[in-house]
Amino acid sequence: MGLIQLNILEVYNEKIVRNGDKMRTNKVLYYTGMTMSMLMGVWHFFVPWMFQWYSYIPSEYEVLKVSINWVNLCFSLFLFGISLIMLLWGKKVLAYNKEAITIYGFLVTVWIFRVIIAVVNPCPPEANVWLSYGQFVGSILIMIMMLIPFIRIMKECMKNKG
Repeated sequence: MGLIQLNILEVYNEKIVRNGDKMRTNKVLYYTGMTMSMLMGVWHFFVPWMFQWYSYIPSEYEVLKVSINWVNLCFSLFLFGISLIMLLWGKKVLAYNKEAITIYGFLVTVWIFRVIIAVVNPCPPEANVWLSYGQFVGSILIMIMMLIPFIRIMKECMKNKG
């Protein structure tokens, strides 16, 4: 009888260790992905000036310049802000809070959409090769770092629900 109890205890402890490793991996991927997403939002505040976007637009199209600027600034604020909120709500997400997971899922969807856009309508490498490929690889990396914990968290939520 003692041998059976010992085997059950070993299996149980091994399962706890594996789940602990998954949780640790989820945490690392979650916080790293959110930090990179937030930094991408900060970086985007400066992109138009860093790469002189407006030099390509004739001066008579001032409305277009302003519109591009507004869209970029709103996107930058959105990406920075929601990523910061999700960084601050990391414990809620990892504790399976439904509302936090919903917002997290939306942000994951934004990054999936970003990668799809880059595949369907890629940035032309003629403008700046390292930037074109770097932003594509960076987007895929952020998406993966956010998607893996999201899938695991959703699986755990479904398992706990059913």
